[in-house]
Amino acid sequence: MSSKKSSTGYRQSRAFHPDTSHNLETRKSLRTYGLTPPNVESHALQAQRCMKQLESKTSPIEKYIYLSNLRNSNVHLFYRLVLDHFQTLSPLIYTPVVGEACLKWSEIYQQPEGLYLSYKDRGSLKEIVRNWPQRNVEMTVVTDGSRILGLGDLGVNGMGIPVGKLALYTGCAGIRPEATLPLTIDLGTNNEKLLKDPLYMGSRMKRVSEQEEAAFLDELMVALNDVYPGIVVQFEDFKNPFPALERYQYKYSCFNDDIQGTGAVILAGIITALRNSDIPVKDQRAVFMGAGSAGVGVAKQIVEYFMKEGLTEDEARKCFWFVDTKGLITNDRGDKLAQHKVYFSRDDNDGKQFKALPEVVDYVKPTILMGLSTIRGIFDEPILRKMALFNKNPIIFPLSNPSSNAECTFEEAMKFTDGRAMFASGSPFPDYVHNGKVMHASQGNNMYVFPGIGLGSILCKAAHISQEMIYTSAVALSSTLHDSEFSSGMLYPSLTRIRSVSVIVAREVIREAQRQGLDREPSIRKLSDEQLDQWIMSKMYDPRKENGFPELEAKVEEGWEEREERIAAKL
Repeated sequence: MSSKKSSTGYRQSRAFHPDTSHNLETRKSLRTYGLTPPNVESHALQAQRCMKQLESKTSPIEKYIYLSNLRNSNVHLFYRLVLDHFQTLSPLIYTPVVGEACLKWSEIYQQPEGLYLSYKDRGSLKEIVRNWPQRNVEMTVVTDGSRILGLGDLGVNGMGIPVGKLALYTGCAGIRPEATLPLTIDLGTNNEKLLKDPLYMGSRMKRVSEQEEAAFLDELMVALNDVYPGIVVQFEDFKNPFPALERYQYKYSCFNDDIQGTGAVILAGIITALRNSDIPVKDQRAVFMGAGSAGVGVAKQIVEYFMKEGLTEDEARKCFWFVDTKGLITNDRGDKLAQHKVYFSRDDNDGKQFKALPEVVDYVKPTILMGLSTIRGIFDEPILRKMALFNKNPIIFPLSNPSSNAECTFEEAMKFTDGRAMFASGSPFPDYVHNGKVMHASQGNNMYVFPGIGLGSILCKAAHISQEMIYTSAVALSSTLHDSEFSSGMLYPSLTRIRSVSVIVAREVIREAQRQGLDREPSIRKLSDEQLDQWIMSKMYDPRKENGFPELEAKVEEGWEEREERIAAKL
């Protein structure tokens, strides 16, 4: 099989594209001379053109598609744009727009953007993984599409999540784009609408059983680590994320961002809020609306923090009240609880059952109100006003994504608490002016921690990613907030500083791995924190410093035509 050429005569490759910023010598070396207009453009001029093109798009999904095409046609230009306009572009790359992209994935599909492994491929997964063109992959995000954001089972349409997530790993933490692998496993779907949709690109079969999925994942984890030894695996948007995490967390370098990343970033916000609260930890009362895996993961990490603040595990656990669709979760409610809900089930309700959130709020008088329910507006005006009545500075975190599923908006929270709420949300909200003061909404976005967790784990070659490393990422994040940011209502640092935040998170993840003996990079063990920060930054991909392509030297030395033919001959 020979390499195919496009009509312009050069071979198409995701890592090898003509670029108007390349000088004439580079163009000649790459044999792209003449394939672009003769003018050599600055990065700033390229960015100006791209932003003008982006602004011409009238809908968020059109902007998403434009950016996706840019990433695939000129990866360095794409990431230069991301770094220079991070707050503008990150919502278009990931939440909230990625939700719409996933819903329409089979409609808007234009080009390969990741690796798809189907259930029918079992027994051949390693061979298929080897089809991925990059040979030095360090990080993968894996989803089975069974619970995409708050949108349900989207099957292979969930590929937008690994693609977007890994773009943030690169943008936020400088993991090289060619070292990332977006991966979707197609185990069927129970979404009848998709199964009947002629455009749906996944297998037309019902989702396999948990036992069949477990066997498939066993083969996958072996395949990934055989092809890419030490690869960091991040699980994302599995309907039941606990089995895989429990099965692999001490065997491979892996973590689950829905459980652990969400828990860590929300814990960081809670740490910051509690540092500025006059209510001691032992008197905190947290009501969680939503008792899924993410909510339980968040609460367990806060329990760990409460224990480090002096409470026993039982005392810390009893600071939490969980509400699901049937009301307050109690031991004597009369239904069989899912296993992950048992830990926080109440046994002190004296036989009383509370069927709805307003009843629970009246009963508990919470200091903390967490939303992971995907029920828009359930934190309504009466509940928010009660939170302000119970507390001088109520802690209110509507965390559901996308913003259309948020339990309340920033404006609602500030308006009905007289501007006193300490607020963080899962999706971005606009600023709110209260009594003439501009208040900034904090977004408890996982991008504050997962890029640093991934980067730190890669750089120290972690044998596995321990819960202590995850916990440490939260503490590290909480240390990065500036006083000026908190005074404007923020519980998280400005996203304009995301790369420096990721360096600090990565450093502390590395330090915790070293303390536990999980690191396999001895050369950095004796570095001071300042030296380690400099070393981490030296390892981060910076698109502004990329003059060619990662494989340019190899292509020039070997002869790019010969190399392309050699790769093609293996197919």
